[in-house]
Amino acid sequence: MSAVAGLLAARGLTVSGSDAKEGPALAGLRAAGVTVHVGHDAAHVEDVDSVVLSSAIRESNPELARARERGLPVLHRSEALAALMTGRIGIAVAGAHGKTTTSTMVAAALTAAGRDDVVLDPSYAIGGTVLTADGATPGYRTGAGEAFVAEADESDGSFLAYAPAVAVVTNVEPDHLDHYGSAEAFEAAFEAFADRVLDGGALVACLDDPGAARLVAAVRDRLTRRGVRILTYGTDAAIGTDEHGPDLVLGPVRPEGGAWHVTLTSRSAEVPGADLTLAVPGEHNAANAAAAYLAAWAVGADPDAVVRGLGEFRGTGRRFEDRGTVAGVRVVDDYAHHPTEVAALLRTARGVVGDGRVHVLFQPHLYSRTRTFATEFGAALDLADTVVVTDVYAAREDPDPEVSGDTIVRQVPTPGRAAFVADRHEAARTVAAAAAPGDLVLTVGAGDVTELGAVVLAALDATSGAPDATSGAPDAAADALDATSGAPDATPGAEQA
Repeated sequence: MSAVAGLLAARGLTVSGSDAKEGPALAGLRAAGVTVHVGHDAAHVEDVDSVVLSSAIRESNPELARARERGLPVLHRSEALAALMTGRIGIAVAGAHGKTTTSTMVAAALTAAGRDDVVLDPSYAIGGTVLTADGATPGYRTGAGEAFVAEADESDGSFLAYAPAVAVVTNVEPDHLDHYGSAEAFEAAFEAFADRVLDGGALVACLDDPGAARLVAAVRDRLTRRGVRILTYGTDAAIGTDEHGPDLVLGPVRPEGGAWHVTLTSRSAEVPGADLTLAVPGEHNAANAAAAYLAAWAVGADPDAVVRGLGEFRGTGRRFEDRGTVAGVRVVDDYAHHPTEVAALLRTARGVVGDGRVHVLFQPHLYSRTRTFATEFGAALDLADTVVVTDVYAAREDPDPEVSGDTIVRQVPTPGRAAFVADRHEAARTVAAAAAPGDLVLTVGAGDVTELGAVVLAALDATSGAPDATSGAPDAAADALDATSGAPDATPGAEQA
């Protein structure tokens, strides 16, 4: 929503908006000339011409209710972004995971290409801050060129508002079943998204993902008849997933000198290969970079410029974002909130930490997702050394008294590895107590767990000066984990209620 507001203000419109509480994005919006209200009030829409809302806004919201009474045009966020994209070279990035990182990588690649070809200098709207060598910048930008990059949210089907020149699908792994009802309906929505690509455009998809591979097989013939190119990427394992195989094959990720190197080998006469040097770790980020490389190439970017831009990419907010290091313990925050994302994060963390241990503070996001994927979350979290799960962040849902963080803890296969601590601040102190010098602590989830990195760092700082505090921390944490996992007063839903 902050990206929509910032882009509209940059177009010269008078923009105001409200949020439930003060947040990090609001200062930047004020600086951009947006009138910001903290708290929702019907009076805020008395002198506006139209209202743009997010999926989190319910019909009972006083501003939305008043807008309906006044007969104002009410647009979903995606409809506003689609209007901004109209007449531009649109690149829409979708997928159950990887959207934000891949969108930002596309924007970074096109920004580099735009230095030599101003037509490609991009505007973008991305669901997170963009990290640069000079610090964090907002998740939106108005470029001088015609390219427009948008992160396309599939959670409520609103990504079908776009009609892009290039659609990127990182994966089609079922999620948001509270909206779609079934995995089949979820996959059907991605087919409809692919069908939205303009004639002569391109679909970029990952053949390592079974759902994306099925998508490519389902739409290839009808898109090809409209002149839409199918551009695919994947590892060696993806070569046999469809009759064509990936256009770009990802080699292994090679860490060296604080960077990560990967070779993209072309199997297509028209698509050039490349050697990438990335500042972000993990096989999943190498795959995201391959998607961005293909998307930027598809709109005419010079491959060498794309490689430079991807090398300049420093990440996005809440995607393996450093929060600090205290007493030799590094604290990193990440937005992962689906089992596949959590597993990919922990595999990456294991490669980063070396001989150290990985400790996770996880906040489940949505009761419906927690209930549906509890077993998968348990298996993913079992990749850590210790796990503390706090209570569910409800977001747009009403509490479910039968679902809590303990629902996931009970599914972690290794006995004693995970504990449920309903109070999120106490959970942060518990995970901090488990850490020793050389270890990595991750705060993970799509809710307000991001605020707890500071609590973890403060707890580490408080114990680092005490005699023998470091050497005794793991034993203290083990006691805490044992105590909390069996505590009779760890009431499900207590923190969220």
